[in-house]
Amino acid sequence: MRNSSAFRFVLALGLICSLFVGCSRDPNVRKQKYLESGQRYFEKGKYREASIQFSNAIQVDPRFAEAHYQLAQTYLKQQLWVRAYSELSRTLELQPDNFQARLDVANLLIAGGDLKQAKDHVEWLLAKRPNDPQTHIAVANMAAAEQDFAAAILEMQKAVSLDPARSESYLNLALLQLRTNEPDAAEVNFKKAVELGPKSISAIVALGSFYQSRSRFAEAEQQFHHAIDVEPKNPDPRAALARLLLAQGKKNEAEEFLKQSKRELSDDSVGYRMLGDFYFATGDLDRATTEYSQLNQDHPKDPQVKKNYIQLLILKNRLDEARKLNDEILKTTPSDTDGLVYRGQIQLRDGHPTDAAQTLQTALKNDPDNGVAHYHLGLAFDQVGDLARAEGEWRNAVRLRPDLAEAQRALAAVALRKNDMDELEQAATQIINLQPASPDGYALRGISAINRRQFDKAEQDIRKAMEVAPQSPVGFIQLGNLRIAQKNFADAEKSFQQALDRDASSSDGLSGLMNTYLLEKQVDKAVAAAHTQIAKVPNSSVFYDLLGTALFNNKKDIAGAEAALKKAAELDKSNSDALLKLGQVQVAKGSTDQAIATYQQSIKDNPREASFYILMGELYESKQDWDKAKNAYQKALEIKPDNPLASNNLAYVILETGGNVDVALSLAQTARGGMPDSPNAADTLGWVYYQKGAYKSAIDLFQEALKLGEKARNADDPTVHYHLGMAYQKDNQPALARQHLERVLKINPSYSAAGDVKKALAQLKS
Repeated sequence: MRNSSAFRFVLALGLICSLFVGCSRDPNVRKQKYLESGQRYFEKGKYREASIQFSNAIQVDPRFAEAHYQLAQTYLKQQLWVRAYSELSRTLELQPDNFQARLDVANLLIAGGDLKQAKDHVEWLLAKRPNDPQTHIAVANMAAAEQDFAAAILEMQKAVSLDPARSESYLNLALLQLRTNEPDAAEVNFKKAVELGPKSISAIVALGSFYQSRSRFAEAEQQFHHAIDVEPKNPDPRAALARLLLAQGKKNEAEEFLKQSKRELSDDSVGYRMLGDFYFATGDLDRATTEYSQLNQDHPKDPQVKKNYIQLLILKNRLDEARKLNDEILKTTPSDTDGLVYRGQIQLRDGHPTDAAQTLQTALKNDPDNGVAHYHLGLAFDQVGDLARAEGEWRNAVRLRPDLAEAQRALAAVALRKNDMDELEQAATQIINLQPASPDGYALRGISAINRRQFDKAEQDIRKAMEVAPQSPVGFIQLGNLRIAQKNFADAEKSFQQALDRDASSSDGLSGLMNTYLLEKQVDKAVAAAHTQIAKVPNSSVFYDLLGTALFNNKKDIAGAEAALKKAAELDKSNSDALLKLGQVQVAKGSTDQAIATYQQSIKDNPREASFYILMGELYESKQDWDKAKNAYQKALEIKPDNPLASNNLAYVILETGGNVDVALSLAQTARGGMPDSPNAADTLGWVYYQKGAYKSAIDLFQEALKLGEKARNADDPTVHYHLGMAYQKDNQPALARQHLERVLKINPSYSAAGDVKKALAQLKS
């Protein structure tokens, strides 16, 4: 009997086990478990873990709309906008009437600037739920994006009237009223948002930030402390309080407060990282690195600590340490996007931009909407000379991460290079919006205004730069540049000197001061200013470079210039400007071979600097050593494939040595596209057409070269006249041919091709 009972027990146990196995294999149960697990992670703020679980649910059932929607929410939290949009779109495919997904898509499109597509979704919301306050919030967002703030406020007021107890609506209304310069009305609504949401950290912090913007610091501090009391473990209000203290110049108090926060939030990664992040934000890389070194020891399993520490080590150029820690990450997870981005940064600093570009492109295959990866890929393309692709990557970076100030700075630099002052103003304004306490954005916008001769506007921005950072030289340097544009040289001198008083090592400050003296024809004062700063900062390569430049260009003191530029190169072997000028000085004193030797050594120290190869090629050309010239230009193009000057010079050498005319044509076209205002590029392309028998096209280009030469004050280039004369001869226009060939000998009787010119003239007479 006991055996029979035991048998039934075993049988029952077997049935139970089989039942559980059956349950675990039921896809509906499995997907629900993954969904619930993801939701638990989401509630704890563990968004990556949540996204894995939601993805698992979708693998079980690709048509599981709720999982797609929840996955979209995790991507939104991680600011992965493209992925979020993709999941929301999939949700709507499966559930076209999902109001919340439709609302999220509309707001995402509005934030991304795709207003045309957003409009369709907003109209759907209005049709389906005209009396839902969230609908009118979306309509308000749409109007605000279209810069129609009056309409936006009306829509937000409708949202308030539809649900007067909704704190968020009052908060959004207040933010809109700030945009329309209605601070009193905004304050009322900020307070109402807090009244209705007494536990809403976003409302309390927003009210505090409003007070801070009005310089009502005591009231701001009170709100931030209140928010901390409401949620003692939430790091956000603590970060807001630290920023407030910093804005008041209470750096020490902010530091002590963050040290206290680190102790009180010892189990929260964001909390105990705030002190290190504070050091980084205030530019104290040494203390930030020390702090993160300790954090890495105290929290060895915190991946964000390790990653931030690696980034700091890279910035400190401690590449071996950074590489070792980063390799640990990639050994465990080879596809880790952050790890690949760090590897790319290390490769860039090691002088391997091509390798860096490959690494960063791999990172972007894994995570296409990683703005930081796009930014560094832009740097890699910039280093290899592909400015167009670099700019494209930086634009991708700011599209995906509008808060990425460094990418905005890169775009500002591109605008400066292109002399596009409208683009510069836009980038500068974005920097100001992101970092209102930094002088850079105001200074850059000031440069834009100076170049457009909007001096009042420039002065306003420059004064703001000086106000937010009175100890920085940045604002004073731009004030000096403004005074130069206004031809007020006395005040320009004062401004540049004030910049140097704040930072004795400021190369822009010294350059501005010397330039002012040179504009006043006071060369000795410019040289004296350089000597004064060198005495204060004796190891500045840039200062010796500035001194050498002034001695060479303005004093014609070749010996003094050579000594100064040699010193600049000794202090910094990577100072390519000083090295290039040193070679030019050596050529000027008749030592071409010495200049070639200088460039050869410079190439050993700076193998990725194409300019040394180009100048060396020009020196070989002057010696008519065509093979070496050709090799130098080819080396330059290996480094920067689209370099227009190297392309132009190589095309000319190919023509002079009887090489492949079609290859020369391709190179000359590249040069012409890259240097549209260069008479040399027009002449070279014209000479290619001449060699191909297209004489009329050649004549047009030679005439264009002469016009461009007039603009550049180099109208009488004998080579262009020679080429034009030969083209007219081939085109059966003997009178014009004779006119230009005779012009060659009049300009330079000893012209290198004078024999060919005389021969052509003799043929015209016969």
